[in-house]
Amino acid sequence: MQTTFLAQQFVPLMFCGLFALLLTGFPVAFGLAACGLFFGFVGIEAGIFPGAMFQALPLRIFGIMQNDTLLAIPFFTFMGIILERSGMAEDLLETVGQVFGPVRGGVAIAVILVGALLAATTGVVAAAVISMGLISLPVMLRYGYSRTIATGTITASGTLAQAIPPSLVLIVLADQLGRSVGDMYSGALIPGLLLVGLYILFIVVVAIFKPKMVPALPPEALLFKEDNGKSGHRSLLVLVLICGAVGYGWSQVHNGLMTRWLERATASPGDEIVILSLTLASLTGLALAIINHVTRMHLLSRLAEQVTFVLMPPLILIFLVLGTIFLGVATPTEGGAMGALGALILAMVKRRLSMSLTKQALENTAKLASFVLFILIGSTVFSFTFNAADGHIWVEHLFKGIPGGAWGFLIVVNILVFILGCFIDFFEIAFIVIPILAPVAEKILPGLVPGMTADQAMIWFGVIIAMNLQTSFLTPPFGFALFYLRSVAAKFDYKDRVTGKLIPSVKTSEIYKGSIAFICLQLIMVTAVIVFPVLVTGGIEKVEALSAEQIMQQLQMPAMDEPVDPAANTDQSSLEQPAASEDKGGEADDPMKALMEDAKKDSKK
Repeated sequence: MQTTFLAQQFVPLMFCGLFALLLTGFPVAFGLAACGLFFGFVGIEAGIFPGAMFQALPLRIFGIMQNDTLLAIPFFTFMGIILERSGMAEDLLETVGQVFGPVRGGVAIAVILVGALLAATTGVVAAAVISMGLISLPVMLRYGYSRTIATGTITASGTLAQAIPPSLVLIVLADQLGRSVGDMYSGALIPGLLLVGLYILFIVVVAIFKPKMVPALPPEALLFKEDNGKSGHRSLLVLVLICGAVGYGWSQVHNGLMTRWLERATASPGDEIVILSLTLASLTGLALAIINHVTRMHLLSRLAEQVTFVLMPPLILIFLVLGTIFLGVATPTEGGAMGALGALILAMVKRRLSMSLTKQALENTAKLASFVLFILIGSTVFSFTFNAADGHIWVEHLFKGIPGGAWGFLIVVNILVFILGCFIDFFEIAFIVIPILAPVAEKILPGLVPGMTADQAMIWFGVIIAMNLQTSFLTPPFGFALFYLRSVAAKFDYKDRVTGKLIPSVKTSEIYKGSIAFICLQLIMVTAVIVFPVLVTGGIEKVEALSAEQIMQQLQMPAMDEPVDPAANTDQSSLEQPAASEDKGGEADDPMKALMEDAKKDSKK
């Protein structure tokens, strides 16, 4: 009893020591490891922990190095860097901007759509924000966009990399929560797309009620015109309708074909149908554009051809990666490897692949992967000592006293993550805070929504945290996306090279103000995911877990081909007592039943 009391006093002290190290600027990974080791040795000296406890620590670290799931992080990072450095962002912004430019708010909508595509391909916030800040911000300032709308749209669109699969945050959260990365991707797909739609809806509302804040591009700013002076949007619309018809047709026959080909017993999930339908629609558009270009039939306009050749290859790549993961053909690690290879092929086809580009991508990938791995090792050392001091029990008792039960737990956790996101990086939150909260969430959340399994509840919890972590890039004072844009935005007044007008510099206060509206939109989306769990769990297959009694019942079913002795019922009264004694003896001697009872006792402990 005394030992448990002393151990529980360690938990607040460990937190204080950890935050003291982090506030003094001590590196995160070494701070976590140092804090865990220090309090571990103190606990051994005080007699709280056994002296041989740290002999298990090398096995924990070796288990991290053997984790295949974490291999997806360098693969997806390498894919994103190759695509970003090969000029994909510039091509996308220029092309999509030409499509939506003639309408009010069109450039902002183009930035949001390109940000979503960059999120699904590069997955790196810095690359997306810097690319769009260099290319789109001068265009938006040139034609009179509101500075808060322009800066807020760019920073918020860059943060979509945290919520839209394949996201590095989702991989890390799935690993920390002990759940499937594929299920985490399926759960985050609809909320991520809804967030994109919410951003676009906000721009549309601004364009309706404050049209001067988001003006349309003038006709002279349109680059891809036909010889007769037309913009070519009609041809693009016809191509989109054809591709949409093909995708819709496939969605109607997908379930029947896949059930027969893969010999499935259940219907195909909705996210799989959506991804494969979009893949087939994209392939159709690319094939039609190639045929039109080779045969010179001039059935498509210059704008339609440009959009197809620029937009479809990265779309097809990301749809194939996600499609193979959702189909179960490839694991997330194998999907990441396929995406990295596809990025190399796309860069080679565009003749932009060079040795220097490959070297830069490998160096940046190694740096990010090493950063993540060292934080994970440090957090493992910290959580090892934390759990040995019964810290998880202390946290569980702490949250059990919160008013509102499970809903109160969710609200408090989201407020905590939101506040922490103002000061520390999302990787640090995922590796330090989530392992502490995960055991509590696993006990409290499964019974919150009727019919929700434990796996679905934890995936739901992970997606909520991922959507909340997205705000950490926008919240002052240390919002990383804000600093990324500040590094590339104009610091001094400059003369525009197209219009010749003097453009005032972008102030830091304007960047901060621009993020406020989009932080509110992100919090609205977090609230929607909490209130409507079906947005996450609708695409996840429900797997019912069997209880120990059900397993025993199935194991002890009598064989169907055993002969039944009709004379057995002749003297029921004489045989009744021996049969009961035989049952008792069989129950006592049954090793399987005893094993299941021991397992139940261990799980309760």
